[in-house]
Amino acid sequence: MKKKLVIISAPSGAGKTTIVKHLLESGLNLSFSVSATTRPIRGNETDGTDYFFLSVVEFRKRIANNEFVEWEEVYKDLFYGTLKSEMERIWANGCFVLFDVDVKGGITLKSKFGNDAIAIFIMPPSVKELETRLIKRATDTPDKIRMRVEKAREEMKFAKEFDTVIVNHQLDQAKKTALEIVTSFLGT
Repeated sequence: MKKKLVIISAPSGAGKTTIVKHLLESGLNLSFSVSATTRPIRGNETDGTDYFFLSVVEFRKRIANNEFVEWEEVYKDLFYGTLKSEMERIWANGCFVLFDVDVKGGITLKSKFGNDAIAIFIMPPSVKELETRLIKRATDTPDKIRMRVEKAREEMKFAKEFDTVIVNHQLDQAKKTALEIVTSFLGT
């Protein structure tokens, strides 16, 4: 089996996680790559399932040991990254790797894996609609929402660096489009 990767990136609130869940349930032999982070556990999250929750010291140690295929310091001491061991685990199980990563991480992964990866950018219909979705989600303070919206404006400038862009006007259509693109890429 060819070691293919599917990379899904988007600004926060664009529908990325919902589309990733849809792809995982589609029968395409995809397995979710659990990212590592230094942020605290939220709500019902589980270490090793939602993220590998690491201390800043542990994360930096793993960087020094070259254990990441990609990593970013998103904000001061807030790291996210993909462990090489996570990809190897998925491939050893005979599956294709599915990433739900931030925009910079998506670009880095695509540059490292070239034609063995497809990078899909999920674009919100507009910045205003994205802000509305973040408010409705009710998981962040107004300041945090403002910060996410500003970050989204910057991230959307990188959409052209992805293989394809799906504008999520209507979630069911966006899920269908993502499934068609990924199915075609994997050759299943």
